[in-house]
Amino acid sequence: MTKIEDYAFLSDTQTGALVSREGSVDWLCFPRFDSGACFAALLGDAGNGRWKFTPRAAVTATRRRYRGDTLILETEMETAEGTVRLIDFMPPRGKAPDIVRIVEGVAGTVRIRMDLTIRFDYGQVVPWVRRHHGGLEAVAGPDALILRTDVETHGENLTTVAEFDVTAGARLPFVLTWFESHAPPPAAVNAEHALTQTEEYWAVWANRCCAEGEWREPVKRSLIALKGLTYAPTGGIVAALTTSLPEEIGGVRNWDYRYCWLRDATFTLIGLMNAGYLEEARAWREWLLRAVAGSPAQMQIMYGVRGERRLSEFELPWLSGYEDSQPVRVGNAASTQFQLDVYGEVLDSMYRAAQAGIKSSEADWRLQVALLDFLETKWELPDYGIWEMRGEPQHFTHSKMMAWVAFDRGVKLVEEYGCAAERHYERWKQLRDRIHQQVCELGYNEKKQAFTQIYGSDEMDASILMMPLVGFLPADDERVRNTVAAVERELVRDGFVLRYRTGEKNVDGLPGHEGVFLLCSFWLADCLHLIGRTEEARKLFERLLALQNDVGLLAEEYDPQAQRMLGNFPQAFSHVALVNTARILSEKM
Repeated sequence: MTKIEDYAFLSDTQTGALVSREGSVDWLCFPRFDSGACFAALLGDAGNGRWKFTPRAAVTATRRRYRGDTLILETEMETAEGTVRLIDFMPPRGKAPDIVRIVEGVAGTVRIRMDLTIRFDYGQVVPWVRRHHGGLEAVAGPDALILRTDVETHGENLTTVAEFDVTAGARLPFVLTWFESHAPPPAAVNAEHALTQTEEYWAVWANRCCAEGEWREPVKRSLIALKGLTYAPTGGIVAALTTSLPEEIGGVRNWDYRYCWLRDATFTLIGLMNAGYLEEARAWREWLLRAVAGSPAQMQIMYGVRGERRLSEFELPWLSGYEDSQPVRVGNAASTQFQLDVYGEVLDSMYRAAQAGIKSSEADWRLQVALLDFLETKWELPDYGIWEMRGEPQHFTHSKMMAWVAFDRGVKLVEEYGCAAERHYERWKQLRDRIHQQVCELGYNEKKQAFTQIYGSDEMDASILMMPLVGFLPADDERVRNTVAAVERELVRDGFVLRYRTGEKNVDGLPGHEGVFLLCSFWLADCLHLIGRTEEARKLFERLLALQNDVGLLAEEYDPQAQRMLGNFPQAFSHVALVNTARILSEKM
């Protein structure tokens, strides 16, 4: 099984693919990020769909990179016969999504075998294949794919195969296009023209980046990954490209991350705006406002890429799971959970947008007022928390802290930007003070000398590291320093940070364990810098940067013992955190 870090990421900013170091597309959903996969070998085996090019002779060396500041992947495979280069990319979306693969001869003459196994509906449905419309069409139900190439192909055991020689200087294109099965396929794509257009698209986008400093290159690569995880028609950003990549190999902690979480808003907006991408930040903010529009009581913590609310969770029993990690899930039941912190994140994102000069309309402000009115009646309730626990609701310290953030930002929007709220302003200030007092009294464990996961608990939670980052308490407050020290004592493993301790006392309602959480490790670096331990913060940040794979991508988690990535990939939160930590560490204290 290919390790998670051995994949690279392609995107047309509406969907994406994972390509292994061995030249196999093992994950691809058409036409959207959350559509059914037509290549699902990532979560099963080759019989669940993949597209692979393999040299006949043994590969003695493999090198790969993204071409400049793009998501055009170049993979060189060296053999005794010669060297071949795969150029893989997804052109910015026209009428229909395409994935283009160009096989280029670099040296010698290399014999190549292509294996194309299409299985719609997450690797389950075998299509009907025919030659039609100048290509090879695969059709099943509502979906159809057409392969266009000048290379001769034939069928073997429900797989389309080809064998051909590629000599130095030759370039053989293969274009796979999705279309609705009841309609004719779109016009053929010229692979070379598409390559030029795709390179220009990414170059123009990357040139808008205004991030500077010693970490400019990893920051830019993370921003490109975030752009690749953006659903361009709406501005929504999915949490990751994949579903069910495990947080523990062989375990059950496997979730679908191909949706848009509200809590990503604060971090994503800050990252994009500070890098000069106001257009993307504005689109994300508008997606957010559309998604949460309606009754505040019906606001969800996540939505589909177009703002869909129904994300029912179910399992796919025909897939064995990544390295036998079952079940494989589609949808996410956490979408129906009550999570208090999202109100703080929504209001904070609106405040940050205002700071960047992105103005709200009167209707937008009325929606934010309605959210605060609703929160006023609900902030004292237990919830499922930032980590979407599958156990019982609790009074999570982080959740209450974020309720404070919501009212604090509401007050600041009135004070600093003149948002009209005469009837609410004084009450919001009083609520802000009341919540602050409660969190300090009930969230701080005097015996442990730290803010803990739950009111009255002895357990630590890395989400409390956000306290100085959101301005709840200053970094030089003794309680903040004590809490950082407690996190280091109890949650740091091999230099990185766990979200919380799993085991008998675990409140997440799940068996097993998980890896260190990269987002939380970036937070610790932020806090170390803010409390004056900048040298340690920089060392931790450099260790985190070293976890990136060879093309600059990060998953959600990492296993320090096995030295491998865990969780869905590439993970937006990890890349947002990298961007924001680079900014924080660049600021003088």
